[in-house]
Amino acid sequence: MKEKEKYVHQPKFGIALIPILAMAILLGVGYGIYKIRPQVLLVAAAFITACLGMILRYPWREMERGIVESISKAMPAILIMLSVGILIGSWIASGTIPMIIYYGLKLISPRFFLFTACLVCSITAMATGTSWGTIGTIGVAFIGIAMGLGIPLGTAAGAIVAGAYFGDKMSPLSDIPNLAVVVAGSNIFDHIKHMMWSAGPAWLLGLIIYLFIGFQYQGEDLSSNSMDLILSTLEKNFNFNLLLLLPLIIVFYFAVKKKPTIPAMLLSSLVAAILAVVFQKTSLTTIATAINSGYQPQTGVEAVDRLLSRGGMMSMMETQLVAFTAFSFGGIMQRTGMLAAILNRIMKFVTKTWSLVLTTIATAILSALITGSSYLSMIIPGELLAPIYKQKNLAAKNLSRLIEESGGIIVPLIPWSMAGVYITGTLGVPTLAYLPWAFMNYISVIILAFFGFTGLTMARRIRDDETLPGS
Repeated sequence: MKEKEKYVHQPKFGIALIPILAMAILLGVGYGIYKIRPQVLLVAAAFITACLGMILRYPWREMERGIVESISKAMPAILIMLSVGILIGSWIASGTIPMIIYYGLKLISPRFFLFTACLVCSITAMATGTSWGTIGTIGVAFIGIAMGLGIPLGTAAGAIVAGAYFGDKMSPLSDIPNLAVVVAGSNIFDHIKHMMWSAGPAWLLGLIIYLFIGFQYQGEDLSSNSMDLILSTLEKNFNFNLLLLLPLIIVFYFAVKKKPTIPAMLLSSLVAAILAVVFQKTSLTTIATAINSGYQPQTGVEAVDRLLSRGGMMSMMETQLVAFTAFSFGGIMQRTGMLAAILNRIMKFVTKTWSLVLTTIATAILSALITGSSYLSMIIPGELLAPIYKQKNLAAKNLSRLIEESGGIIVPLIPWSMAGVYITGTLGVPTLAYLPWAFMNYISVIILAFFGFTGLTMARRIRDDETLPGS
């Protein structure tokens, strides 16, 4: 109690805006124009925020505690990132991803590629409950197919990201919807059914757009010589066998049985390593290198080598640096009360249902921009606004839908977010290149805003305990 009394200067709204403006300028100019790495800029933004915290008489030890608590919330995601790096390296070494690319190039028509990529990634993420795992495996394969078919990588990545995140947020196995319902006080089944009103139309509209865009990609416009070279090179350097799908089956099995994600990925990687020895005659040293630093192909064909040079734990290091620095900034903002000061000012605009909906969307997006975290972009507005939804007799599933679709699903479109950097590092496509093509991610926000203005699908609260199905 005595320690709290030392903090005599609570942040005012104007002071609290300084770190936000500083981060916006640093990232907008430094990252957007001069291409300075985002982690360096986020350290600078965190330093400015810490200086303001000290002016407000918050001791460094207290702000450091905020950083540690913020980073600790990201540790499960960071461990998953390392596991995905291992998974990609081992799957390529085993021939699993090369085989998917090979038959994908043979079977998928260029004009239906975007539609197929979005649909398959949606189904995969819904079954596995992970957008990151889908992007890191199936998504990598589709990017390889896009390279072979001559599809623009930004457009292809947009379809992959949209599909993966739609499946993720509609899956009861995923952490994102489960966290949303915990924060809002709803239940997972009503939450997912309620999201169909907004996520469903956004996803279907995206598929229709991908179908029409795909008509411009004609098979005859592609270089058959380049295609034949890629196919023959893959066939020459890898021995394909149905057993190479076993690592993929293991991940699906663990997901269906609701087993932990990380052990599933590590077991799948182990099986892939064994398959690499059996079918590809790969040495243990090469497999270990692929797991650590990524697979280093030497096929003699530049296009194939560039396609398969992926994976490994080291490929995730920059992503983790961005995560640490972003969560450091967010931790200081929360611990010093500056984030609360901003959100409290926004709360003054809440009078009607439409203003509450727009405020929820705005706070979720603001939290996503500040923290770069899918979790925090739902937790912060959820904890702040949940009592107001009860006061206005609105069902908790309205809040859980809003924070997930305008917070957790917007995060992968933010270049400095952990998801944005992960996707860029995994697929090799800049965030701003795939952002315009991830239609589902932002069309659903527009639909939510429309529902807020009209009152459509804004369910009323029918019971006190909304964690029970049927609420």
